[in-house]
Amino acid sequence: MQRPSIKAAALFGALLLIVLGAALVSRGSGPAGDGSSDSAATPEGSAGKARGATGSANAAGSAQPKEATPKEDILPMPGCWEGVGEFDKNTSLDNFRQALASAVGAGDRELAQYLQERLTELIGGDTSRALQVLDWAEQSQQPELGVFMEALKDAAAVHDPKVVERLLKMGEDPGAQLVNRAAALDTLESQKSLSAANIQRLKAVAMDVSTDSAGWVATRTLGRVMKEDYERTGNFAPYWKELMDIGEKSEDMAVRLLALEMPSYSNPIIGGDSIERLSTIMRNDKERDVREMAAFRLAVTETPEKALEAYRTAFPAEQDECVRWAIFRFAVRAGGAQALPLLAQMAAQDPRFAQDYQDFQKLYASGAVDFVRIWLGKEERHQCIVEEGAPH
Repeated sequence: MQRPSIKAAALFGALLLIVLGAALVSRGSGPAGDGSSDSAATPEGSAGKARGATGSANAAGSAQPKEATPKEDILPMPGCWEGVGEFDKNTSLDNFRQALASAVGAGDRELAQYLQERLTELIGGDTSRALQVLDWAEQSQQPELGVFMEALKDAAAVHDPKVVERLLKMGEDPGAQLVNRAAALDTLESQKSLSAANIQRLKAVAMDVSTDSAGWVATRTLGRVMKEDYERTGNFAPYWKELMDIGEKSEDMAVRLLALEMPSYSNPIIGGDSIERLSTIMRNDKERDVREMAAFRLAVTETPEKALEAYRTAFPAEQDECVRWAIFRFAVRAGGAQALPLLAQMAAQDPRFAQDYQDFQKLYASGAVDFVRIWLGKEERHQCIVEEGAPH
């Protein structure tokens, strides 16, 4: 019987059932098989039968042909991808959400990832499609929300001013779910640069304690766009100015810590005008991790002598051994061998650092210069746990 022609609109519903059914079948088969007809039809089972048939034919003698020639090559295909080829021919924004819902319902992460990549292609540089996806995202929850936003993040349309404005409004919306706000702000990290006005809008979200995780994401987005802009153009000052302000004034310790950490991923040289503000944070912040991070940030500067003076002032007043250890070692990073007299002074003030001073003294005497080799050669003598996000 001749197969009827299949129209795209009629096929789509059946395609989703095929995908879902195949995913369930693939999960129902155990690793050793269960003797069912489904397991016998796998490519491996078919290949085993073919090898057995060939062996029997050869054993039968000259009555059988020497080698059976297959009529066509049959390539094994993963069951969970059946129907996707036809879907690719007919996919559109109109039917995409139904396909994604079926993949998510089947628990098929690989198919959901594939659909995310297809959605990026569907959006492309089309602003109207990008805004349509944001309409969906506003009403979505995970995991669909993540697929929509990650797909948009990789699409060219994410750089369109209308899309940027919509993402900012989603991130600012006090009536939206925090996870949706955070997802919108995270999507903005794909920007190559941010205007002064948009930097201020992200900063406002970061400084708002009520935004919780969304404020943390806004801070990270500022830092990640700073990295992109700095690596392309050498521009980081507008971002760093606001990040340092967040690091000084935010009421959320995690946000303050992250704001000071973000330059670590591109290592711009901090100007002398930042020294006093970082010194104040290093001396006064109530959280140990933040004081350590400020000490770390001071170490990469165009004015190392000012950084060393800041360390000299902070060390005697600091009571925490681990913060003192951060000040001690980052003084070495800032000043190199020129920091040794300061280390001797610190070791005299706190005998717990006397052996550290001798270690650094010997390392520089051996001819090592750069901080990486110095640090790799240094024995750890302090029980200071390095937590995720803390300086190291």
